[in-house]
Amino acid sequence: MPEFLPDLPVEGILECLKRSPGHEIRTGKFDSPESSAALVANAFGWFLNRPLVLPPLPGVPAGQIETVTLEAEMRYPWKGGRQPWLDVGIETSTTLIGVQARRFEPFRPGKAQGFSEIIDRPEWRQTMPAYTRMRDDLVAGKVDFDAVNAVELIKQAYGIQTRAEKRAVGGVLVYLYAEPKTWASGKPVDPARIEQHRKEMAKFARMVAGDAVVFMPLRWRDLMQQWAAVPALKAHVAAIHARFGVL
Repeated sequence: MPEFLPDLPVEGILECLKRSPGHEIRTGKFDSPESSAALVANAFGWFLNRPLVLPPLPGVPAGQIETVTLEAEMRYPWKGGRQPWLDVGIETSTTLIGVQARRFEPFRPGKAQGFSEIIDRPEWRQTMPAYTRMRDDLVAGKVDFDAVNAVELIKQAYGIQTRAEKRAVGGVLVYLYAEPKTWASGKPVDPARIEQHRKEMAKFARMVAGDAVVFMPLRWRDLMQQWAAVPALKAHVAAIHARFGVL
């Protein structure tokens, strides 16, 4: 049983994690001192049973938050195949927000990125032309990313659009990232890698600007500052920093 921060709905969090295709707990990855999943579960899990306390995410004008879900599946409009999952799903009356959270992943050696199957839908070429163009350019080798997993983000954006379209609401893909100065071992994180990650995020944002699903980069540090300014969340933020350090 993982050790969670105080005052968390542990059973509810575990139920969410059990449905995750990443099997973070079963594989033991959740217990790693560099686990992104553990950070997300402890930070956002606090809001599972009290979504009204979660402030609107910085830069995302979505109104009062109604539901918060960990390991949110955003299914494509067809059966079968691999479906996209987001670390957190947040819903308001006007907006569906999917959060992909990253901690140390962008600063590790890059892995080859590609689409094992070309996901497509005629409507996406009208509502998501920029994401679709980037997908085509990635397949053709005309554009590349290393620190940012552009392929995964595109898949998740398509999933958000499918679900948001069904609800007749707007869609937002929040890319929640950390900029740690050191690894869990204490070894410094390469500053050049951090800078590369920043540039690739800005590049991705420029390339998909104007599409139906809004891409919104957000630093963990800025999110923690926002939460710390809310009296009801001060203790929770302090516990996050005590467990996970400076983000």
